[in-house]
Amino acid sequence: MHAIDEMLTSPNPSPPVYARAPIIGAAFGVLLLLGPVALGARWVLFLFSLGGLAIVVGGVIAVAFMSFEADEVRRALDAIVRMFRQPPAMQEDMHRDMADILRWSGMINNRGGRHPDSGIGDEDIGDSFVKYGLNMALSDYAPDDVRSMMETAAEACYERDAKTVDILQAMTSHAPAFGMVGTLLGMVALLSNLSDDISGVAPSLAVAFLSTLYGVLSARMVYMPAAARRRQEIDSQRFRHHFISEGMTLLAGRKPPMEIQDRLNSFLRPDIHDYFDYFSRRAKAGSAPRLRVIGA
Repeated sequence: MHAIDEMLTSPNPSPPVYARAPIIGAAFGVLLLLGPVALGARWVLFLFSLGGLAIVVGGVIAVAFMSFEADEVRRALDAIVRMFRQPPAMQEDMHRDMADILRWSGMINNRGGRHPDSGIGDEDIGDSFVKYGLNMALSDYAPDDVRSMMETAAEACYERDAKTVDILQAMTSHAPAFGMVGTLLGMVALLSNLSDDISGVAPSLAVAFLSTLYGVLSARMVYMPAAARRRQEIDSQRFRHHFISEGMTLLAGRKPPMEIQDRLNSFLRPDIHDYFDYFSRRAKAGSAPRLRVIGA
């Protein structure tokens, strides 16, 4: 098992906090919007209206809290902030999950699953889904029962996480509607204050036209990208959960590490399959003869 332990000691540089692609995309979109306006107007500040922002943003958030649970709405708003952060490297996480499962398989086969000296129960596992699966694998459940319970837990987790996507998609549809509300309010205020003095017309016109702009832009450049980004995250997490479910099922069946590795490698991208490192390290450690080399 020294070879499997070595797989966990290789340095993994932490990804940057913020992702470049969404930030560059947002900046490029803003430049495309403000560029022509800046060339044709003295001040870009003409595009800002506090009243229009209050109507659109406040209205969308108010309707979200009226339609969904408060905790789910807060998670959806947090997803908007996290849209600009680097997403987790799911394939690399699955690679580490496979290394853990292989190590646990060796411990179970060598010392017994619930032997007091196995050391499995003493580990601090931060991922609740992995902890649940390991507990099922070390219990007396049949492998098919473990698979069924793990897949049920994976689908339940997916359904819970998908609620934030539903909220963001609802906010996408509400934003243009509140932009029209702001336009109607601005036009009502304009008509009610018509006089010979045109100085009072400008604020109402700003609210009227900019509200529609804010509604469309927030829907297309904030809520919709956040919903798509969140959907990608939960789809990746769902795939990882099925990967872990397969590994825990094999662990419950007391399969050897080599068979577990071959089965789990099918979930990973070919460029991060671990055939070479695992077998070569085992051969160097003297724990097993040199085995086949895939792709040679």
